[in-house]
Amino acid sequence: MFGAGLGLCCAVLAVEAGAPPQPTPAVAEDPGQQAGALLTRLMPTPLLLVGEQHDAPEHQALQRELVQQLATRRQLSALVLEMSEAGTHTADLPSQASETQVREALRWSGDQAGWPWSTYAPVVMAAVRAGVPVLGGNLPRADMRAAMGNESLDRLLPPEALERQRVAIREGHCDLLPTAQIAPMTRIQIARDQAMARTAAAAVRPGQTVLLVAGNGHVQRDLGVPVHLPPDLAHRVVVALARPAADAKEAADQTLPAADVVWRSPPRAPRDYCAEMKRSMGR
Repeated sequence: MFGAGLGLCCAVLAVEAGAPPQPTPAVAEDPGQQAGALLTRLMPTPLLLVGEQHDAPEHQALQRELVQQLATRRQLSALVLEMSEAGTHTADLPSQASETQVREALRWSGDQAGWPWSTYAPVVMAAVRAGVPVLGGNLPRADMRAAMGNESLDRLLPPEALERQRVAIREGHCDLLPTAQIAPMTRIQIARDQAMARTAAAAVRPGQTVLLVAGNGHVQRDLGVPVHLPPDLAHRVVVALARPAADAKEAADQTLPAADVVWRSPPRAPRDYCAEMKRSMGR
């Protein structure tokens, strides 16, 4: 099974917003039990936002299990993905559609964007096989230039949050971006969150749940997609981490204002992304 062995090494850390920290439960024996534990804590909710580290296969394994369990309960109204552009969907495809048909419907170009189809196919196809529509949620590439020059996007975040986004953009590009590009690139990030929020909100159905999958930076309640949701749309947020805690305090901390639950998987082997970026830029 995709991500086999996940439950032998991962723990779910509950962080009920505004509630005292809860004890860490016993480690589940398989990914399905991990997903079940999360759903027990978080359901019901019309919108469940699940963040990930894109290079952590345990995170995609969890997503697949969440899709399967919600679909089995007939509670999943749609799967929304950062990895595909808004406006794409599988709603017109039969449940037995081929992977090629699904990729074409979603105009999947993730292999070039760092989202290999082989990584996300189990998540996407689990929804398709269950008859659940998969919806692209990301800002279309054709709209990025307009977003870069749209200064009104700056006002969608409080000043402190906007500055944090700009710092994240600068650090995420390894301090290689010219200063003049920081604000425009931050607007693209905001516009992406806005696009995913619109797609997810439009897919909400009474008594069911929309599952949105995106990078951790996109699901944070104080910075990402939740900022752009309708004020009356209830939602829950999971942040999945595959990095070592900076210190013992962080490792023991079960609170995170930007999420309802922190879900930890084994730390990934160190990788120097900045060195890779510099090489790709010929520096």
